[in-house]
Amino acid sequence: MSRPLLVVLRPLGLGDFLTGVPAYRAIARRFPTHRRVLAVPRALHPLVGMTRAFDAACNVEPLTPLPRELFRADIAIDLHGKGPASHHILLASEPRRLIAFANSQVPQSIAGARWRAGEHEVRRWCRMLDEAGVPADPSDLSFDAELSSNDANDAFEGATIVHPGAASEARRWPLERWIAVVRALQHRGHRIVLTGSASEAHLTAVIARATQLASTMDLGGRTNLAMLGTIVARASLVLSTDTGMAHLAVAFRRPSVTIFGPTSPATWGPP
Repeated sequence: MSRPLLVVLRPLGLGDFLTGVPAYRAIARRFPTHRRVLAVPRALHPLVGMTRAFDAACNVEPLTPLPRELFRADIAIDLHGKGPASHHILLASEPRRLIAFANSQVPQSIAGARWRAGEHEVRRWCRMLDEAGVPADPSDLSFDAELSSNDANDAFEGATIVHPGAASEARRWPLERWIAVVRALQHRGHRIVLTGSASEAHLTAVIARATQLASTMDLGGRTNLAMLGTIVARASLVLSTDTGMAHLAVAFRRPSVTIFGPTSPATWGPP
């Protein structure tokens, strides 16, 4: 007999994905006999297995229709937002049951939990599940890293990661301040590695030049998500702005310093 299908919708960024880990695991514990599929952008698929919560991942972008293979699920769970757009996307796939926040524009969601403005992102989804009869532990955030051992990764063992970028300009710290921090850390004997996406490589390049950092330690635009996770798991310290890197540090239990603004750490900060 085939297993009933359970679909979880979370087509957002890295930080969003990682703050959802306690909710994912709660769902896996409550529905162990279902075939659980996470609908999430393809770039995040390398981390899905580390959640220990899903049988598969399906590539879905924000607020786009679900692929036909996710239609007629036994249970569909909206971890995207409070609706109505994401609720309607799941309902269009004709699930037997919807678990979601209540939205007055979606009659099928009225019995759901009420949205609370300013609630911490980790606790928000755990509370929604709790009220739907799915007990969740907001502290269940950690990954058990299966670290590969090769020369490229070993070179960063015990390094201090500096990640100056963020998706929005408002969340970035001035480069001259990052440069001052890196110089101070170098003076104290820290081995620095710079990280960033391809669109942030110009930021790490400026810092590397100003601090005379070896080109091999500037990884701006040179890592995929799997490699980045391995480097974070091996780090001694992670410094970043309020971005996905901060949540990776939490997931791998690395000491970290996160610079917030304008978003409050009460909503997105490491617990």
